[in-house]
Amino acid sequence: MRPSINTIQTKRIIEALERAGYQATPNRRLVADLVASTNGHFTAADLLERGRREQVKMGRATIFRALDLLTSLRVVERLDLPSGAHAYVVCEPDKHHHHLVCSGCGRSEDVADGELGALVDEIGRRHGYEIQSHRLELFGTCPVCTAASESRSATGDASAEQGGPA
Repeated sequence: MRPSINTIQTKRIIEALERAGYQATPNRRLVADLVASTNGHFTAADLLERGRREQVKMGRATIFRALDLLTSLRVVERLDLPSGAHAYVVCEPDKHHHHLVCSGCGRSEDVADGELGALVDEIGRRHGYEIQSHRLELFGTCPVCTAASESRSATGDASAEQGGPA
């Protein structure tokens, strides 16, 4: 089943390209549609695979170039996953934020900077640095995956207590 394209998200991506003076070429529009139909984080390989399934003729280099451009425009941000792999997530370009990323389902959530900005500045002052930027990615398990895991554990525990397979 194909994820639905978020037309508002696609429009926002196209507008960001045009504001920055880039043409919304057919390939960039295709990448914008693929990005806008994602939930949570995604990789370039995910976009390429989805494009193939939808019979969109687009090469790896096109996707990587488009993602690099969208990253530079801050429409998407690159996440460094705990595995060492890289993924991307759609973001609000003008709001500094961080990400909560579910290690189970890949869902990501933007979270406000809160008190972190002051802490980062203090760390910089303490060590003699002038901090120009920072980013934070928090990895864990979202409430849906936690509940599913607890449900499986409870079912497994009940099976074990009844002598069934765990």
